[in-house]
Amino acid sequence: MQGSYAEFERNKVTTMRLNIQSFLFQCDDTSTNEAYENVEYTVDKIRQKVNLLLTEFENSSIKEQKKELTLKQAPLISVIKTCIRHHGELLRLNEAMQKVKYQPELSLIAHYKCLDKIQQCEIYMNENFSDELFSVKGVSKYKVRINFRDSHTCNINAVCALPDGQVLVADCKNDTVKLLNQQYQVVSHWGVKAKPLDMCLITPSEAAVALGDHEVQFITVTQSKLVPDRRLQLQHICRGIAHHHGDLFICSKTALYKYALSGTLVCRLYKDRSASDTGKNHGGFILISSGICITNYC
Repeated sequence: MQGSYAEFERNKVTTMRLNIQSFLFQCDDTSTNEAYENVEYTVDKIRQKVNLLLTEFENSSIKEQKKELTLKQAPLISVIKTCIRHHGELLRLNEAMQKVKYQPELSLIAHYKCLDKIQQCEIYMNENFSDELFSVKGVSKYKVRINFRDSHTCNINAVCALPDGQVLVADCKNDTVKLLNQQYQVVSHWGVKAKPLDMCLITPSEAAVALGDHEVQFITVTQSKLVPDRRLQLQHICRGIAHHHGDLFICSKTALYKYALSGTLVCRLYKDRSASDTGKNHGGFILISSGICITNYC
């Protein structure tokens, strides 16, 4: 009997232990699920708040931009309305002159009114529609002469502004390319064997310099230092240079050429021997237009 009872107790204890473990596991799983649900609920609430804030910010930003645009457009709208008014008045005066052209007194009055209105329009046009493409906002002078090296007064033939605010200048008189910092102080220089007649940027840190002895010299700006790179030897004098979409446009005295960056001649775009610097003049047009108007010729 004692053996059977002891075995019964062991089985009972084992069963109870298993039941307790099962209960604890269920509790743990339930707690985990509840915790997960709480976290999920919290994340959803945060997401809703963030989305609401972004929407409010976007709406506010759009309103501010619309307000700024309206303020910027106001002068233009005013000019448009004034031009429409002047146009209408001139049109009506013209119609009136046609009606009274056989009536000397009325025709004379209409003539003077028309002259007065034309003068008003010309004054308004001159005040609001200048023919000048650029206007100078200010002029500052900076010393770029290197005292221990330069033997001549500096003659800056070309300027390239780098994205970081530094500036490259080509000093033709002293055969030097100079690097200026943001305060326009010379921080590095590189002497060339021929006059640097022109210069253009290839990348934010690389420039191509047109030298007067049939060469193009590439230089790189590294940690505010000028480092000479490869050179291109050409069959003509280099008076001007521009870069556009991976191509170089180089002008001689009387012609304009298109080159690949490798130095391969693509084609001759222009030639005019009527004067000495026709190629340079045409090259100046390329510098302004970035080559867009002439690339289709190749």
